[in-house]
Amino acid sequence: MSRRGVMLLSMTTEFFAPPCVAPADVVPVLRRQGYAVLDAQSVAQLAHVALDDLNTLLPGWDDLPPDNYLKDGGRYRRRRHGSFVLQGGQVVPVAHRAHWQPLQYNALHGGMQRWFEPLAPATVAHAAWSRLLLMLGALCSQLKGAQTWYGEAHQFRIDTTDGIGRPTPEGAHRDGVDLVAVFLVSRQGVKGGETRVFEAAGPNGQRFTLSEPWSVLLLDDARVIHESTPIQPLGTAGHRDTLVVTLRAGGFQDDNTN
Repeated sequence: MSRRGVMLLSMTTEFFAPPCVAPADVVPVLRRQGYAVLDAQSVAQLAHVALDDLNTLLPGWDDLPPDNYLKDGGRYRRRRHGSFVLQGGQVVPVAHRAHWQPLQYNALHGGMQRWFEPLAPATVAHAAWSRLLLMLGALCSQLKGAQTWYGEAHQFRIDTTDGIGRPTPEGAHRDGVDLVAVFLVSRQGVKGGETRVFEAAGPNGQRFTLSEPWSVLLLDDARVIHESTPIQPLGTAGHRDTLVVTLRAGGFQDDNTN
């Protein structure tokens, strides 16, 4: 399907299952097409963690402060943010810092320092949290070569406070990093929220809906662009929770980045 054709599709309750791959195939698939999807059991296997342990992280999404930087005036997004370094098989948290992206990658919110509330200490200290990050570092090193990775983690809740919630108000985009991981954490009482992935330098794309808690979309950021469509409530209210982790070689992206 062409990118233009995908963009013109309206929000619907249609559900296209994600194209999940086996753990052994994730890196070859990333190399071949620039993205791959893992189901929750595969995530647990690669992260060496039980799904029950991952689920103990879920209460952290019930305590996210509002995102006060939305330029569309919306009230539909809550989030926390943290940064870390993956080096020598260790996750090293760094001092809380602003999230910054150039306008090249985020035309809506780029070029500004956004100081979100930090990740909760209990989340950062959780063993399952570290295992998820180490899994992503190992996959990124297999894909790009072993090196130090500079990571940012974002806990998001998109709700229907405004009647509609926009997971990616900036539209289809890249993030200016090496690897992007979008974990679906929870999906309650909503329609929409369809994931769309397109070739960065071509017309082809794929659409599907992540619905299983702890399933993940992995993106080779240089090769693909991505977005999630808006959500609407099926009843009186609803929300969609995600964990987005980015890994970048060479340092954090900031307003001094070339």
